[in-house]
Amino acid sequence: MKACVFDAYGTLFDVAAAARVCAAEPGREAFAASWMALAETWRQKQLSYTWLRAVTDEHVDFWTVTGDALDYSLEAHQLGGDPELRERLMRLYFELEAYPEAADVLQTLKARGLALAILSNGEPKMLRAAADNAGLSPLLDDILTVESVGVYKPHRRVYELATKRFTCAPSEILFISSNGWDVSGAAGFGFHAVWVNRRGEPVDRLPHRPAEILNDLSALPELAARLES
Repeated sequence: MKACVFDAYGTLFDVAAAARVCAAEPGREAFAASWMALAETWRQKQLSYTWLRAVTDEHVDFWTVTGDALDYSLEAHQLGGDPELRERLMRLYFELEAYPEAADVLQTLKARGLALAILSNGEPKMLRAAADNAGLSPLLDDILTVESVGVYKPHRRVYELATKRFTCAPSEILFISSNGWDVSGAAGFGFHAVWVNRRGEPVDRLPHRPAEILNDLSALPELAARLES
């Protein structure tokens, strides 16, 4: 393995953190009652909008998709009349919390000489801000985004960004994502694809399956060491 390449949202960064942090702020009692449901709707619409835009070849950046998904979610949960709430939730996406084990895992992999990168649907400024906020930026060799190819994952052109960046074959990349559809796409491209199945979900019925399934990122250094031996 030459590199470990990570999806960002849901894999390194907790996508529910924006709504959770917002709900805990003073004066947000009404939002606190529905933040979990809104966060779930927001995420699902965010993903579905990327797929639909990829299929229809109508690309916009992930910041726009995230805003569109939030607008739908706020209306769906009867919260659409609060522009200040919308602004706060969007702003918090630049400050998403990393999962507790993420920094230590990346540090261990880095110390073993593996190159580390993010490969994400995210907009570059969003990703850099989140990585800086979580203290992950010094550990990363690069942040690769779909904006350089103009189509969302799981299109093959996105995964190809990693092989070009590290000048290697797909089989030399350990790819890690919490999204089953992303793992399937990456496996089909030829990556050694690892699914971080934090929610204990069934494997997606898609053409390609994960090579490994983990509960979180903690076991990744051990897995990488085994693959290198």
